[in-house]
This record gives sequence, structure tokens and C-alpha cells, in this order.
Amino acid sequence: QVQLVESGGGLVQAGDSLRLSCTASGRTFSNYARGWFRQAPGKEREFVAHFSGSGSTTYYADSVKGRFTASRDNAKNTVYLQMNSLKPEDTAVYYCAQTRGGRYYSTHSYDYWGQGTQVTVSS
Repeated sequence: QVQLVESGGGLVQAGDSLRLSCTASGRTFSNYARGWFRQAPGKEREFVAHFSGSGSTTYYADSVKGRFTASRDNAKNTVYLQMNSLKPEDTAVYYCAQTRGGRYYSTHSYDYWGQGTQVTVSS
């Protein structure tokens, strides 16, 4: 079993930055790909970012490209999401997840999920 715990969310103003962290424990393997998703009230969970187990390949949703940067520290079993130039439409609960493969943008490809951390961006 794998446990994922996110942290770093909060209330910020438009244009501010936040860095989310997600630490894994349990039967986790540092070479598994990880992803970030978010879910706003009344909306479906949507893809934000994905990076390969080695960290050499990264994908981003168009809505965050150029503003968000995903990274990982395998030695700490931790992945990060640096979010800059935040907008009110970025307001959501952010989740990290682990996958063994499949379509990186699909929630169905991910086996384990964290509990989520709330990000609220005021205008």
C-alpha cells in the first residue's frame, strides 16, 4: 500500500505563488510516475502535471503551462508543484497521484491518491 500526503495549500492573492509538496510512504517506488490533478467545486477532477519516474519527461495542462513547474526528489520520495502567477481560476483542491503507466492525463491511470490540499486564489 502507498500513502500520499499533500501539503502547502492556502489562501493567496492573484499573482502570488505557492509550492505544493507530496510525500509518499509505504510500498512506494521512486521510479513510478507521479501526477498532479485538481478539482474545483462542481467540476470534474482535471489533469495539471505529470512527470516520469526519472523526472526526465514532464507534461502540463495548457492552462498551467509556463506558470506551474513540477519536480521530484526521489531521495525524499517527494514531488513538488511550484505554482506561480496564480489566478482565481486555479482555485481547487489539488491532488497528487501515482501511476504505473497508461494515459498520463487520465485519472483512471493512477492507482494511489493523496487526500488533497486546498488552494484558494482571491482576485
